[in-house]
Parts: sequence; C-alpha cells; structure tokens
Amino acid sequence: MPRYALLILPAFNRVYADSAPRLTHAELAVFAQRGLAADLPVIEETRIGGLPYVTFETPEPLSRADVALLSNLSSIYALFGLEGDLLRPVELTPLDRLSSDLLTIQKYAGKTNEIFTKMLLNVTVLASDFPLGGGLAVFDPLCGRGTTLNQALMYGYDAYGLDHDAKDFEAYSGFLRTWLKNKRLKHTAETVPVRRQRALIGRRLEVVFGLTKEAYKAGETQKVTVVNADTLRAREFFKPRSFHAVVTDAPYGVQHGSKGGGGLSRSPLELLKRAAPVWAELLKPGGALGISWNTYGGGRDDLARVLTGAGLEVVDYPGFEHRVDQAIVRDIMVARKPA
Repeated sequence: MPRYALLILPAFNRVYADSAPRLTHAELAVFAQRGLAADLPVIEETRIGGLPYVTFETPEPLSRADVALLSNLSSIYALFGLEGDLLRPVELTPLDRLSSDLLTIQKYAGKTNEIFTKMLLNVTVLASDFPLGGGLAVFDPLCGRGTTLNQALMYGYDAYGLDHDAKDFEAYSGFLRTWLKNKRLKHTAETVPVRRQRALIGRRLEVVFGLTKEAYKAGETQKVTVVNADTLRAREFFKPRSFHAVVTDAPYGVQHGSKGGGGLSRSPLELLKRAAPVWAELLKPGGALGISWNTYGGGRDDLARVLTGAGLEVVDYPGFEHRVDQAIVRDIMVARKPA
C-alpha cells in the first residue's frame, strides 16, 4: 500500500502543539470519512527525524483531488510519500486565496487559536452536503474579533458574524478596513445603524471586496457582514436558510454571548439552549453547525440534547477533546440540518 507522512505545522502555543498530532489524526479521519475518495485504513501518530508526523496508508496513490482536499488540513505543514526511509514531497494546493496575515496579525487576550478555528470550520463543512471548496456562506453567531470570519474569507467564502460586544465590533471593523486598504484590494466598507420601528437594535458592517480591480468590476467579489447585537436576535438581521455552515467558539464560562434575561450568561449550555434553535433556523437544509465549547461547562450528552432539541442531527466526531489550560478542556460537536 502507498504510505504518506503528514508533517505537523509548528504551533507557538505549546499546549496546543502537544495536542496537534492527536487532533490532526482526528481531523484526518473526518476527511477520510466525509471527503476523500481514497480509504485510509491505517492512520498513526509518529515521529520522523525528531519531528511530529501523522502517517497513513491508502490502497491506491492519492488522486490530485484528494491531495487538494488534504492540503486544507488545519495542521498540515508538508505532505510526503514514504519510499522506504525516504520522504518524497507532494505538492500542496490549498484553497487559501488571501495573505495568511489576515489570520495572524491580530493579537489579543482570549483570541481563539487560528489553527483550531480552521479545523472547526473544516469538520463542520465536511459534515454538510456542500463541498469544502464551494462558494459558501458561513455565519459565526459569537464572532468576537472575527477569527472564524477571516478563515472563511481565506477559503473564498462569504462571511457573516454577530456579536454583542461593541468594542469587538469596532476592533474588527477597524482591522478589516485597514487590512484591505494595506493590501490594495478594491473594496467598499460602511457601517450603518439598524432600526426597527424607529428603535435602534444594532449596527451592521457591510464589506464587499475583490481580489483584483478587474474581478471587483466583474462582480467576482466576497462579502463580509457583521452585526453588533444580541445573538438571540439573529433572526432580526438574517433570513432563514441563509447559511451553509454556522461555526462558533462558545463562551468558556465567562461573561459572553447574550444579554437576554437580565444579564450576560456565564453558562455556555444556558446560552446554547436558547440560541441553538435560532441558529438552526438560519441554516440551509443540508447545512451543518459546528461548536467548540469548554466541557467543564457541560458534557457531550448535554450539548447533544440541546442540538437535537433544535431539530439537528448530531454527527459522531470523536477524538477532538483537548486541554487549553487548567480551567478549559475544549471539545467539538457538529450537527446537521436534515435536507
């Protein structure tokens, strides 16, 4: 059988780096189950030359389409064909169409690791009926300063977000405008108030950009829409069945997410019980919702009941639980909306 070795991307976060081979193993299993034409009967974590790798076997050599799909694994640094003790490089062709500094420039306390964000987006889209390389619309209903939105843009998707924190809204708006200007990408950007019956209920950032002036003029553009409002009111800003994927990093048991009910919710499960039916309504049939959360705030069975109660079908994705720090053990759960 042909054998391959996937070199793990170096991570600046030591704790995440320790978990990366195991998480890559789990992510690769999802790719094999949901996207690859080739079977991967054997996947193993190993070290070659003192560096971390994930190795796998296939009945036949990987096709060009399978290599293209694997090029988007969140922690892939290089891919090699194993020929005895030798490594033969395999050229990667990732979807990324924008400069990687879109993901890495922003530094702030509480930022979700962009490698993990990419993994969460990958496994969510792979659970849906839509291809990873399609022109999708992705919504993060707790978007903060936009890590998920930026990864969606890297893939060529349209990105939509919502967050109640005015400072995060302003920070992301300022960052994206500056980044587009510095990259000399043709774009329009405006922030407008949103009113219902004359009452102000939020603010909306609308951005449209093209990779080139010619593409922009031809209408070959990407869109970013971010709303500064309560996530429980998402239906007031977006139409039902608007999004191919809903992807979010839930609060880790700190004040975040929703002001409803007389104060900010400290419990991720408490927030998700109220928000999941709203988010599910915004999904297209065949779409998928992916959530990462702190398991100290609720177990898998608890979250699964929340998502099934919202009319979604939970997908079995084992192996993604990992420690972030002493107070946070993070896991992933993905659920589909029936077609």
